[in-house]
Amino acid sequence: MVLWGIFISAFLIGFSGAMMPGPVLGVTIDGSLKKGYIAGPLVVLGHGILELILIIIMTFGLKDFFSNPTVAGLIGLFGGAFLAWMGYGMIKSSINKLVSLENQGAGNRVGMRNLVLAGALVSATNPYFILWWASTGMESIRQSYTLGLIGVLFFFIGHILSDFIWYSAISIAFSKGQKLISDTVYRWIILLLGIFILVFSIYFFGSGWKMLQT
Repeated sequence: MVLWGIFISAFLIGFSGAMMPGPVLGVTIDGSLKKGYIAGPLVVLGHGILELILIIIMTFGLKDFFSNPTVAGLIGLFGGAFLAWMGYGMIKSSINKLVSLENQGAGNRVGMRNLVLAGALVSATNPYFILWWASTGMESIRQSYTLGLIGVLFFFIGHILSDFIWYSAISIAFSKGQKLISDTVYRWIILLLGIFILVFSIYFFGSGWKMLQT
């Protein structure tokens, strides 16, 4: 049951990040217009390879680092703060109608043919991606690892599945010359995910504070 909790939370948090406009979305839409529905899965493959490398490094290279209660507590607080900021931004963007799927492909032309490489590069050079993994991602892995490698595996599967579903859907929609959903529906989804993220940030705060008290 706990493993499925890790899977579901990883899926929902991953979905919230995947749906926000950014370089990976831009590359996916641009690639879809040029190469069809296969663009999404290829971009996610590159993105996922980079994330898998990060998870392996964090799981094995930082194992002793995670075991320190003070460090673990601070990571939890930092991760919770980042999630709260992320959730607030999503809610604000949705209410103020600042998010849209319109023109996401414009200005994001992929000069390279290899969409797998493009997926990895636009992720690695995205400051938001780096900040997420240094805070929320690290705390998620730390909590997942309390159940061993199986916990980390469930986290990774849930996280990458959200990317695969969203970007594949985007590719299918844009390769056919139309959007999958309207901007109104898109903003409502962003709003609801933002509320979920805010609530989940409280859990991270609580977990971090509890670790600091030990």
